Order: sequence, then C-alpha cells, then structure tokens
Amino acid sequence: MKKIIEHIIKLRNPNFAFDKSLTSAMLLSFTTQQLWAVVRGFQVCIYLRKSKMMLRGKHVSFNNIANMQWGKFLKLGDHVYLNALGKGKLSLGNNVSIGAFSRVIISTSLNNIGNHITIGNNVGIGEFAYLGGAGGLNIGDDCIVGQYLSCHPENHVFDELDTLIRHQGITRKGIEIGKNCWIGSKVTILDGVQIGDGCVIAAGAVVTKSFPANSVIGGVPAKLLSERNKQSVNQFKKAIA
Repeated sequence: MKKIIEHIIKLRNPNFAFDKSLTSAMLLSFTTQQLWAVVRGFQVCIYLRKSKMMLRGKHVSFNNIANMQWGKFLKLGDHVYLNALGKGKLSLGNNVSIGAFSRVIISTSLNNIGNHITIGNNVGIGEFAYLGGAGGLNIGDDCIVGQYLSCHPENHVFDELDTLIRHQGITRKGIEIGKNCWIGSKVTILDGVQIGDGCVIAAGAVVTKSFPANSVIGGVPAKLLSERNKQSVNQFKKAIA
C-alpha cells in the first residue's frame, strides 16, 4: 500500500520518498485528505475547465476563472483565493503549490486593470502569501517560498502635498523573480525589483531594489550579504551547525 501511494506521489514529485517513521495511521489520514482534495479539484469541470489532477483545498475560490491557466498537479490549500482580473492571464505551471489562506490577485480595480501573474513549474509557496499582479509578477521555475510572502508590483504617487495621496495616481514597473530561488518567510518584495536566478532571501527581508543571480540577501531594507559560492556555502553550514 505504501509503495503504491508513494508511486502516485512521485508522479508529482519524482524525488519524493516516505519517511521511515511514518505510521499507517498517519498515512491513512494524509491519503484521505488528498483524495478529498482531488475530488474538489474535479469540481472545476463545472466551469468547463480540465482539473489536470488539481488538489483543491476547502473553500478555495476563483474570480474570472476564464482568464486562468494551470498545469498538472496544481495544489491549492484551504481558503486560497485566485483573482484573474487582468489584461494578461493568471498562469500557474506544473506542480505548483500555494499554501492555505493565500491570495493571488492580478487586480481588484475596474478603472485600472492590472497586468498578469505568471508562476513557473515546481514552485512551492507557503501559507498566507499575498501575490499582486498590478504591474506584472513573474516567478521562475523551482522556487521555494516560506509563509507570508508579499509581492506588490505597484506604488502610489505622493509628490503633491495639497492633493490626497489616493488621488495622485500610481506607478507600475513589475516584479521579476528568477528560477531556483529560496525565499524565506515574511519577505516583502516591492515594485520594480528584479531578483536573479539562484538567489536566497533571508526571512523578514524587505526587498526594495534589484539583485543579480546567486545573491544572498537580507535586512530592512534588503542588502547583499554574500554571493553563493563554495566558500560562502561552507561558512553558512558552519554558522548553523
């Protein structure tokens, strides 16, 4: 039984293997939850859309589902909300996982519709994320993201002292996050930022400017802590040992 379930899970994650300490009761509970998620995933057929083996948590909701596209084995945690009101699509690749209570929203305004959100293949995003797409948001393949990620590709203009800020308009540049990045919990990324491939962003960082590939970033506002190379990786291993 274990081997059969493990084989099924490997269709989504080829490197998966059960922990040796996993009990039959634990496995039964997990399997039951996943089967219900698959059943809820098939409910998207009422929108004339293929589920592609979507695992859909409880109370997941969609807005403008006609403007969404997703790949195989999309996993949406409980209470996730997807809003595809935009000029472009809300696009999710294969094996994408979005944690419970997350909100993925291109835009909510009807007078200035946002651009798009594109998330690549094999991306895992933790619970309580807020991903905005007003100026466009791209997240590359194979990124792993902790809880409470916040992306805001839009800024308010506030130059005029005699005019209400909410009446001064907005600027939009977009956010680009490269492939194979590790983003810690409670990271905030602001408009105009480009993160290169292979970057690591420390928990709690507020990223206000762009960084090249293989940067290790942290702080408020975020700054370059080091570059990913053999020497820096060895120093990191010693620090956490």
